[in-house]
Amino acid sequence: MNPPPRPSPSAVRRVSPWIRRGIVAVLVVAGLGAGVYVYQQRGGQVDADAYRTAQVERGDIRVTISATGTLAAISTVDVGSQISGQVTDVLVDFNDRVRRDQVIARIDPSTFQAQIAQGSAAVASARANLATAQAMLRNAEADYRRKSQLAGEQLVSRSDADLARAARDQARAQVNAAQAQINQQIASTQTSRLNLDRTVIRSPVDGVVLTRTIEPGQTVAASLQSPVLFQIAEDLAQMEIVLAIDEADIGQVKVGQAVSFGVDAFPERQFRGEVQQLRLSATNTNNVITYPVVVAVDNADQSLLPGMTANAEIEVSRRDDVLRVSNAALRYKPPEDSAPAAPMPRGGTGGGGLTADLPRVAQALRLDATQQAAFDAALAAIQERSAARTIAPAANGGGSVLFGGGRPPGAGRIGGNAGGDSGAMRQRMLERFRQQFAAFRATLDERQQARWDVEMAALVSARRAPIHKLVDGKPRAVTVRVGASDGSWTEVSGDVREGDLVVIGSGRSAQ
Repeated sequence: MNPPPRPSPSAVRRVSPWIRRGIVAVLVVAGLGAGVYVYQQRGGQVDADAYRTAQVERGDIRVTISATGTLAAISTVDVGSQISGQVTDVLVDFNDRVRRDQVIARIDPSTFQAQIAQGSAAVASARANLATAQAMLRNAEADYRRKSQLAGEQLVSRSDADLARAARDQARAQVNAAQAQINQQIASTQTSRLNLDRTVIRSPVDGVVLTRTIEPGQTVAASLQSPVLFQIAEDLAQMEIVLAIDEADIGQVKVGQAVSFGVDAFPERQFRGEVQQLRLSATNTNNVITYPVVVAVDNADQSLLPGMTANAEIEVSRRDDVLRVSNAALRYKPPEDSAPAAPMPRGGTGGGGLTADLPRVAQALRLDATQQAAFDAALAAIQERSAARTIAPAANGGGSVLFGGGRPPGAGRIGGNAGGDSGAMRQRMLERFRQQFAAFRATLDERQQARWDVEMAALVSARRAPIHKLVDGKPRAVTVRVGASDGSWTEVSGDVREGDLVVIGSGRSAQ
């Protein structure tokens, strides 16, 4: 087969100018279309790129109070001496484990042994004096009997009988005095025996010797105050930390709260404890008031030692799986020359009122069918009043933090407290709330009523703050209830959902 004939060069020159014009026209149209598309896309992102945002997310919030204290044994006993003398033996050393009544030191007993011997001799002498007095008493009684009989027969004068009776009474007194002298000498000897027993120093408890302040041959002088010879920790398996908590934080600390702490000896290890006691003995240091808080620590492995410095954190609140926002969202304030924020849709509750949280509270109470029906009726009545108030025009912006809707409190001035946030307004809201749910509350048992009252008081008294959600590229101010905060994140509830974008600043974030 013969190949097709090739076009002549003159024919190519005649066609190429038209093709080139067509190609240029197509390219120009495509370029204009692409430019318009890019412009439209960038124009739609101008508003979004004008703000730095963060997402509302779900997570845990742990609120803690930091403090420093010193580890110590729960019970530390100072072992002293009640007598003076020279130490002859020291039978324990630092860190030795001792048992109750174990001999740990001895003091020279010779002085007290001599006092016991002297007392014993004095007792023997007093007993001899008693025997003499008893013999004299027997003679005086016999003489009195004779003379009394003779006086009755008028053979002797009455005065002789009286003298015999006086002699008998004196002999009785001498016997009593001799007996008292014996008792006195016995008591003195008993005191010497007690002091002799005290020359043997025994451990009063089971424990570990922390300190020893004496050596053999040293003289102990016990006068007005007993000298401390040993310090014994009763049980190092259970220890305590005494933390100094500032008066601004002490109201959040409760017995039973969890405590985590670390020590410099184990920098990569965290230990656990529990608040055991809040002591009322306040300390004033440079006009700073602190209260001692005792933390019980389990030291079963004996790794913690007395005197270690503990850097502790008391967990005063923990909220698991809650909605939270960055604290920067609560601090954000739109610039005065910026475009006005998108208004909240009129007539919507926005989820910002208390009615949004009521089903959650009711679910936690585990209501039966009758109680649930009473709750649904009360909630429906409140929602009807809320809808009526939202539809009706309000000269002052309308809305209520109790029912939701209208202009959020504080929306006019960021960070400000609207009239609805005052203490008196909150109290009126709480009273109205109790009246509207009185019938429902009457169906609850005592435990449910107590929890309902606590939850309602917490909802009404909750602090509220404005944040700005990004809706269709524009910020919209909404008011949320603010809960626990750990310094970086804050719990929120109201017109926010997980994944919502909230404004934390103006301008693009740094790349």
